[in-house]
Amino acid sequence: MKKIVFLLPLSLLLLSCEVEGDLTRDAELSTPIPENTPPIATGNFMPTSGIKVTGSAKIYLNGNQNEVRLEDFSVSSGPDLKVYLSKNITPTDFVNLGNLTSSTVYAIPTQINVSAYKYVLIHCQQYSHLFAVAQLSQN
Repeated sequence: MKKIVFLLPLSLLLLSCEVEGDLTRDAELSTPIPENTPPIATGNFMPTSGIKVTGSAKIYLNGNQNEVRLEDFSVSSGPDLKVYLSKNITPTDFVNLGNLTSSTVYAIPTQINVSAYKYVLIHCQQYSHLFAVAQLSQN
């Protein structure tokens, strides 16, 4: 009987799911950007200690939606990696664009003033470890 009382709450905890909000939901597929469309801002990724990263982050206006696009991107694997648009080089004032997935396009919420954000970060949320930083320069 004690096992059932213990196992029931444990199984409910393990089987429950968490609903993601708009700012943490995985990026949806985006429409292609017309050729020769210049990015609003660009930056090359730099790794933090012990991490390998290549590629760049570029912000484009696609229709009326700003997007971060990761180009020629690869990073050391890690748990719970997120893509942040940040005002600082550390994740203290940022917008969570979603989980780092095989997708390379991340929609920026329309209420965000893109020019106020100077960095794209790859951050392990679970262990609070910064993996990579791309400092954006306006084009």
